[in-house]
Amino acid sequence: MSEFKAKLKNNQNLGNLIALVILIVFVSLMNGAFLQPTNLLNLMRQLIINGFIALGMTFVILTGGIDLSVGSTLAITSAVFAGLLQNGIGTLPAILIALVIGFGLGLINGILITKGKLAPFIVTLATMTIFRGLTLVYTEGRPIPGPKEDFLFKFLGKGTVFGIPFPVILFAIVFIILWIILNKTPFGRKIYAVGGNEKASFISGINIDKVKTWVYIISALMAVLSGLVLTSRLNSAQPTAGTAYEMDAIAAVVLGGTSMSGGSGSLTGTLIGILILGVLNNGLNLLGVSSFYQQIVKGIVILVAVLIDRKRNK
Repeated sequence: MSEFKAKLKNNQNLGNLIALVILIVFVSLMNGAFLQPTNLLNLMRQLIINGFIALGMTFVILTGGIDLSVGSTLAITSAVFAGLLQNGIGTLPAILIALVIGFGLGLINGILITKGKLAPFIVTLATMTIFRGLTLVYTEGRPIPGPKEDFLFKFLGKGTVFGIPFPVILFAIVFIILWIILNKTPFGRKIYAVGGNEKASFISGINIDKVKTWVYIISALMAVLSGLVLTSRLNSAQPTAGTAYEMDAIAAVVLGGTSMSGGSGSLTGTLIGILILGVLNNGLNLLGVSSFYQQIVKGIVILVAVLIDRKRNK
């Protein structure tokens, strides 16, 4: 059975990879500027923002859950991060504090879902609203500018190493760490087990509450990383930052072949989904398609991906 699932996963990834190549070829033929180095660098930077969140969302969806609060988590932690920098706190301590806050927000989601026995959709919908409200209260609805002469702050979102944007390198490191956790550790196997059959997992002795709590913590931490990079790129923390980011993340995860019912999927598939969504957005921008129509296209893509997932799991 495990061999069959592995083959199915590989076939899904191959199919998605072929779709990505076809999309790249199509966009390149429609607009030659797509393959220009400047555009490709911009594309990589844009991918990272959604990329971190999508990686964390993969862990949550693999357990059969959902996290709608990631955009608001990004907003509140990046606002606190920028506020700390304004008050003279160093960049590194401010990053650590933001990560600790993100850990706490993920923990709140996990506890409400596991101990409160509430549906993930309801919990994260509520915390999405609460965290966004806290952001608006903290910022008073105004952007918080970042420091002008802080090298580490600027490097976080705009730095390069041998011509490669630092956020891309950071994303690659995080991806490898999460891939190892998901595929090479007992915790990763427990995530798949919980998502595949929660009742059987409980009987086999898996601490389901612990597993679920940790995946929401991971999701929140990924949202924090995304917020830190975004704040550095924009040189400010926006009170509306992260709005609707959860939808792009869910879309990337579903496009990557992760089942919304849990128990099936991979980070490699999510990476391909991130690339598909990023190329699609970038291509539509290059082709001059209105942002209004872009929303329609993305919505259709999500619907198609969910329908394919439903058919695949029948």
